[in-house]
Amino acid sequence: MRSWQGYALLLYMRLNRFLSDRSGELNVEKDRRDTEAMARMFKPLAPVQYTPVIANNIPAEWVSPVGGSTERVILFIHGGSFNSGSIVSHRPLAANIALACKARALLIDYRLAPEHPFPGAGQDTLAAYEWLLASGIPAEQIVVAGDSAGGTLTLALLVQLRDQGKPLPALAVCLSPATDLTASGESWTRNAGKDVMLDPRKEHTSIELYLRDADPRNPLASPLYADLHGLPPLLIQVGSDEVLLSDATRLAERAKDAGVQVKLEVWEGMQHEWQFAASFLPEGRRAINQIGEFVDSVLLRPPPLHTAPAG
Repeated sequence: MRSWQGYALLLYMRLNRFLSDRSGELNVEKDRRDTEAMARMFKPLAPVQYTPVIANNIPAEWVSPVGGSTERVILFIHGGSFNSGSIVSHRPLAANIALACKARALLIDYRLAPEHPFPGAGQDTLAAYEWLLASGIPAEQIVVAGDSAGGTLTLALLVQLRDQGKPLPALAVCLSPATDLTASGESWTRNAGKDVMLDPRKEHTSIELYLRDADPRNPLASPLYADLHGLPPLLIQVGSDEVLLSDATRLAERAKDAGVQVKLEVWEGMQHEWQFAASFLPEGRRAINQIGEFVDSVLLRPPPLHTAPAG
């Protein structure tokens, strides 16, 4: 059952959609301003320290819960339809996930479209991950996490690392990932009237700006079309009212068929990236707590027993 806070937030978002430009035309600069303004509505759930760094020429920031452990590291890849979002906009979400996971997060400012189309963002995420490894952080202590477009880039990073024979992270967390940039999933139509966060018309334009001349079925653009064998455990969270619902469910099915450990959570009545509102929304806090539980279930798993061969 949706909380009263959930009803209030949904009403606010519907009103905001009604009062905004409903032409369906994308204004990138306005979207960037709106993303930053939206982020200021929400806060971390506990004190956090922010430390700027440069990770292989990528602007980044350590998001470290005060008094928290530094053994676990989350490489957090922000969302924003590939053309918006930043370190500043995603501090609250990265901080709250780091808190739940008893970790610190490296939040990166990858290059955005349309100035830097595909595959620029993916190259930056790979560079940041390699920087973590070069800094002495073991891959088995790294979690890669991303929301929306950041979830797309998270999955693409896993595929790149596997194909290049590089150490894979312990697991990955994808919040409402866009896995199919052909936008052919049935929820793109079925949920178009329910989703008050994403306007499919604007998202189609965002995809065009990001891909430019690239094939939307390129596995590093649309991970749904990738070979998913050998990837680490995945947690996928998605709201039932999102246009990206079928992107998440189809990716989960394909990953399971490839032998990947997958936990898919479809949250009834939730909108795109409801986790962002954890400082106000109980459902957001519960979802983030479940991220922490999944990370614990993987990182605290006992090592396999090795028995001496019979002789």
